Amino acid sequence: MSEYAKRGLDELQLGHLRHFDNLSRQLPNDWSLMKGRGVGQDDFGGYRFQLSYMAYALALTHYHRLPAAPAVFQPIFKRLIEKLLLPEVWMYWHNVSRGGSVFNAHLAGKYKEEWDPVGRDNIMYSAYVQSLTLLYDYLFDDHFYAEPGSLTFRHWSYFWGGDAKEFKYDQNSLNEHLYSLMVKSGYIGVACEPNCVFQICNQPAILGFRLHDLLHGGDRASQVTREYEAAWKEFGRTGENGHYHIMLSEDSRIARQNGAPYAWVDAWLGTLMNMWNRDFVKENYPTQVKDYLVEADAGLLSVKSVARPSIKGETVVNDDCDFGWVAAWASEMGDAKTLAGLMAYADRFFAPTWQNGGLYYPRNDTEFDEYGNRLLVEPQTGNVLLGYARLNVPDGLWALYNKPWSRDRFATPAVREVADDVEISQAYFDAEEATLHLRVRRLENRRGTGSVAIGPMEKGRSWTFSCDARQLASGAGAEITQASSDEIAVSENMLVFPSSYGASHSFRFKIQ
Repeated sequence: MSEYAKRGLDELQLGHLRHFDNLSRQLPNDWSLMKGRGVGQDDFGGYRFQLSYMAYALALTHYHRLPAAPAVFQPIFKRLIEKLLLPEVWMYWHNVSRGGSVFNAHLAGKYKEEWDPVGRDNIMYSAYVQSLTLLYDYLFDDHFYAEPGSLTFRHWSYFWGGDAKEFKYDQNSLNEHLYSLMVKSGYIGVACEPNCVFQICNQPAILGFRLHDLLHGGDRASQVTREYEAAWKEFGRTGENGHYHIMLSEDSRIARQNGAPYAWVDAWLGTLMNMWNRDFVKENYPTQVKDYLVEADAGLLSVKSVARPSIKGETVVNDDCDFGWVAAWASEMGDAKTLAGLMAYADRFFAPTWQNGGLYYPRNDTEFDEYGNRLLVEPQTGNVLLGYARLNVPDGLWALYNKPWSRDRFATPAVREVADDVEISQAYFDAEEATLHLRVRRLENRRGTGSVAIGPMEKGRSWTFSCDARQLASGAGAEITQASSDEIAVSENMLVFPSSYGASHSFRFKIQ
C-alpha cells in the first residue's frame, strides 16, 4: 500500500476535490467561474480542458490517495463527462473545422464546415472524450459508455441551423475511429485544427489506447507509441534550443519550434508524455524548466510568460495557463522543491478562495502588481491545474499507465456508497491486515443522510467493525451478530453506517 494512501488527504486537497464537485453540479450551461479571456472555446483554457483535467485529477487521487473510495469519485467523474458532451463545449468545431487560422490560412476554402466534433481532426477534443470514458470504465467497472450511442453529440436550435445535428458513438467505436485516424496519419498524430498536429493533444489518445488494452486485451498502445516515435524521428521532439516542438504541419512536414519559448508547451507535453516516455521527458526537464522559473522572496517561485503576439494587427487573446502547467509538470516530475515554491507563491499572490467548501484561485486578468509579482490567473489554472498539482504524486500518470490495478479490487471492501454530506479523507484496504481503513467526517454545510456503505461482504467470513478503536459491530458475511446501534445495518451485501458531525473519525473493517 502506498504511503500516499496511508496518509490520505489534507484540508487543502479535500478543498480542491470539493471545488471539482461543486463545478460538476452546476446546472447545464452554467459555466460560473470557468469562462476565460478567450472567445469561442477554441483556446487552451476552454471548458473541454477544464473538465478533462478535473477528471484526470480525480483519477490520480483515486488511484494514489483514496484507492478504496470509488463512490467518492464516480459520481463527479460522470457529471464531468456529461458536461463534456454538451454542445457549448464542442460547438467551436463547426468554425475551426474550416481552417483559415494563422497556421493554415493558405488552406482557406479547402475545408468545409464540419459539425461532427470527433469525425476528423479535432483531437484536442475527441481524445479527451475517448480517454475519459475508457478511464471511467476502467476505474469503476461501469460499462455505461460502452453501450451503442452512449456518446451522442447532438445540437438543435429553434432559431437557426435547420435539422438537428446528431452523431452517435460509444467508447469503443470512438477508440477504433481515433486509432484509424492515427494510422492514416502515418502515426505522426491526428490534427487539432486542420493541418496542425500538436504533440500535446495526441497524448490523451495514447492514454485511451492503453486503457482500452487494459479493459479488452491487446497491446495497441505499445504499437502506437513505437510507430509514433519512429514517425517523429524525422522531425525530432525538440528544437535547437532544447524545447519541445509545438506542432507539425501535415502538408509541408515542417515542425514549428517553441522558439519563444512558451512554458505551456514544455510543461503540458512533459506532464502527459511522461506516461510512456519517462526517461526522455526527465532527461529534458531540468534544462527546460529553468528557462521558466522566476525566484521570488522566501523561496517562492513564479513562472515567466511570453507576451502574446500581435498578428495582422490583432493581439492574440487566450489563456496559456503557464503557471498552472508548470506546477502540474513539477508534480509529475517529482520536483518537490519547485512544486512547493510554486504552490506557496499561489497561496500568497493568487487569492485562494473557499466557496461552498471548495478551494480555488479566482480568475485575475491583471498580469503583475506594482512590484512585478505575477498575478495572472486563468480559470484552467485556478480551478483545475493547481489542484491537480497538489493532488498528484511523483510519476502519477506514469504509474496509472504502467502499473494497472487488478480487477480483484472490485471484490475487496471499499466505500461503495457515500452521502453528499460525508467527507472521506482516507480509504485504503490493507491486504496483509485484511482491513479497510477509513477516515470519515460529516459536513454541516451540506445536505445528506450522513450514511456510508462499504462492501462487498465476503460470504462466510467473520468480521469486526470499529470506530476510533471502539468496536461497533461484528458478524459473518452479510449477517450482523452484534451492533452498538440500529443504524448499523447490512443492505445489498454492504455494511451501512452513519457518520457524525465535527472532527473526523477513524473506522476499521477487519476480516478475520
